Amino acid sequence: MNTTTQVVYERPESLTGTHTHYCPGCTHGTAHRLIAEVIDEMGLRENSIGVAPVGCSVFAYNYFNMDFVEAAHGRAPAMATGIKRVSPENTVFTYQGDGDLASIGMAEIMHASARGENITVIFINNAIYGMTGGQMAPTTLPGMKTTSSPYGRDVELAGFPIKMAELLSVMDGSGYIVRRSLHDAKHIRQAKKAVRLAFETQQRGLGFSMVELLSSCPTNWGISPQEALGFISERMIPVFPLGDYKVNPELKSIRV
Repeated sequence: MNTTTQVVYERPESLTGTHTHYCPGCTHGTAHRLIAEVIDEMGLRENSIGVAPVGCSVFAYNYFNMDFVEAAHGRAPAMATGIKRVSPENTVFTYQGDGDLASIGMAEIMHASARGENITVIFINNAIYGMTGGQMAPTTLPGMKTTSSPYGRDVELAGFPIKMAELLSVMDGSGYIVRRSLHDAKHIRQAKKAVRLAFETQQRGLGFSMVELLSSCPTNWGISPQEALGFISERMIPVFPLGDYKVNPELKSIRV
């Protein structure tokens, strides 16, 4: 009998062995894995610094095996700006949710992009406030029920969802702005390539980069993990179309 075994899958060096606290079906863990794999493959771990603000993203430093700092709610781009300016040799990235980035942190993200700060932003968009009770977020879909919009988001009262990739793509300081999804294997592979190009943008000094990832929150959406993946595909993508919104021409020759 052949008892030879071969390792085909293992934890990236850039992730710790900490047991996840995320809810079943949450795709934060998938996003963590993609970031860690890219950082390992690019050999950036020893010089990487992550910035996590308040929200579910605040726990990122428990899972990433690298230097991490915590910022006040919405202020991660401001802190990342300071770190990158005093230590330009380091790879600096933020890991932010939609309530954090598109609400209280709107000024920080817009001005970081306008200044062309050479940082990378990973933006987790699950259309809801995940940690604080499932309230309506800036990205909540029209008609979507939350704890603060129990009858569904009324656009006449609360406005329309904010589309961050589209907004940031028109800023002169942006070098790479894309939107991807984490709802199936095909799109997860595409998301990893985007994360790689976002870090390549920073390595080449091409300015501000952001990868928006459509993600699930089954607990606060009130549906099963499997249904949540369908919700992304059927409900979120029509409102937040996937695609490349701005890509510096220098990146188009890179194969990942």
